[in-house]
Amino acid sequence: MARIPLLQMNDISLTFGGDPVFDQLGLVVQPGDRVALVGRNGSGKSTLLKVMAGLVEPDRGDIVVPPGVSVGYMEQDPDMKGFATLGDFASAALDPGEMYKVERAGEGLKFDPARAVETASGGERRRAALARLMAEAPELMLLDEPTNHLDIEAIAWLEAELNATRAGYVLISHDRAFLRALTRATLWIDRGMVRRQEKGFEGFEAWRDKVWDEEDLQRHKMDRKIKAEARWAVEGISARRKRNQGRVRALKDLRSERSAMITRQGSAAMELSAGPKSGKKVIDAKGLSKSYDGKSIVQDFSLTVQRGDRVAFVGPNGVGKTTLIKMLMGEVAPDTGSVALGTNLLSAVFDQARSKLDPDMTLWDSLTGDPDMRVSGKADQVMVRGNPKHVVGYLKEFLFDDRQARAPVRSLSGGEKARLLLAKLMAKDSNLLVMDEPTNDLDVETLDLLQELLDDYDGTVLLVSHDRDFLDRVATTTIAMEGNGQAVTYAGGWSDYRTQRQADAPEKAAKSKSKADKAKAGKTAPAAGLSFTEKHRLEALPGIMERLEAEISKLEGFMADPELFTKEPVKFQKATEALVERQTALQDAEEEWLMLEEKAESNG
Repeated sequence: MARIPLLQMNDISLTFGGDPVFDQLGLVVQPGDRVALVGRNGSGKSTLLKVMAGLVEPDRGDIVVPPGVSVGYMEQDPDMKGFATLGDFASAALDPGEMYKVERAGEGLKFDPARAVETASGGERRRAALARLMAEAPELMLLDEPTNHLDIEAIAWLEAELNATRAGYVLISHDRAFLRALTRATLWIDRGMVRRQEKGFEGFEAWRDKVWDEEDLQRHKMDRKIKAEARWAVEGISARRKRNQGRVRALKDLRSERSAMITRQGSAAMELSAGPKSGKKVIDAKGLSKSYDGKSIVQDFSLTVQRGDRVAFVGPNGVGKTTLIKMLMGEVAPDTGSVALGTNLLSAVFDQARSKLDPDMTLWDSLTGDPDMRVSGKADQVMVRGNPKHVVGYLKEFLFDDRQARAPVRSLSGGEKARLLLAKLMAKDSNLLVMDEPTNDLDVETLDLLQELLDDYDGTVLLVSHDRDFLDRVATTTIAMEGNGQAVTYAGGWSDYRTQRQADAPEKAAKSKSKADKAKAGKTAPAAGLSFTEKHRLEALPGIMERLEAEISKLEGFMADPELFTKEPVKFQKATEALVERQTALQDAEEEWLMLEEKAESNG
């Protein structure tokens, strides 16, 4: 029996500013689809999601969502007017008694539902929007960069939730590890065309390269044919004018077809230039301790950073990664301990808050108005690594066109803002790079280029990132900040850190008589043989089961009132449904824990 699609798009065309974004687009999303939506920054990924969500009206075509099918969209910048707290916003579409769904998502995504909207950061607002979507659990979820502003633990929670859901989803993300773990099909937006492959993101790059190779071969063949036909036209047309006008017209058509081929956008011409070499020892920190408001950031932490090291700092949001880096850079004084900086240091900083970008300035003014880039007496030039360049020419190196040069920064996408910040950072010589979440919003090609640049950079890098794949590709040392002042140094990147941490973990207490009881007591340690997601799921399940048991106890106490059914029949019905749901979820969680524990033991 044929499945009814969750969403179908027929002959969709959309134009912005005279340029087609999509033309005659057809697209079907089936129940259970897990789709990666990929493409260059500015190619139209977010626009396509908004069209699917019904937030952007196409110029032509229709979108069909069957009756009864719910579609949910995670807003990048949610409108929270009229809501007092993040929890009020996240639970707005839920029935009374379902706030527990928001609280559960809040624990996993690490945001406080009681946080006042007016004091919430942009990251907290985005996490609330994601929690709202996860709590509503629509049949089709449209997720635009859901891992931005999440730490690695929260990403692992979200990965496990999406892995377990029966809903279909279309997912935009820069996090390759996240995409590889979750997706089974890929939509690729390239120059206004949307292609689909029934393979997850794991197979995307090979597919993309094959398509591009075939395009290059087709162009080469057409160029050779045009050259041959043009030679014939010059050498022999006068003798056969009447008989060969058709061939002349064919040559004209060939040239028109060739000119209509859309050339691929090149890679950003980014370049990192290390200035004069720093001393061999860049940072020598000894016995650092720091606390804020009674919260310990680090205790007795020591680190030596040598020239050329790539040091990554990982840990939950709010644990103090940025504070530790500022201490190492001499910007924040430790409570105890000392930091000695090496000689001849030239530092450049990539700020995840993008505080160096004024949203009301144009891209032109953002570069020419930067004191580090200003060229005296030249309003149309910027200083790039000691050499003047025309501002538009430099912007083109980072894939901005002429029109964008005079556009305000606020009009840029997240990835374009990241590229603009990289343009400012890479304009100056440096031998010490501090990069705080540089991968947010960047497309795959730009991430590849940034990784290559860091590999070739003849300087030192301090890096904060939650992108596991990027950490594995770049880091030579990982500082794991695990809270309560604990900061431990490991060799290698993210995967190396996880392997070493697991090997160093102390033996757990002897197994209790009941494995399920032991799990609920939180005495489980994941063993070898499990995937990254399974390990995190096994670690999380004891806490999930404890929470479900507590919720079941609360509901049973609430329903113990003998007059509840008579006085509040709606509340009684809701509570009954919630109780059954939690009891089922607890049973499923216990079975999942047992299965994962047995798998871990069998491979241990």
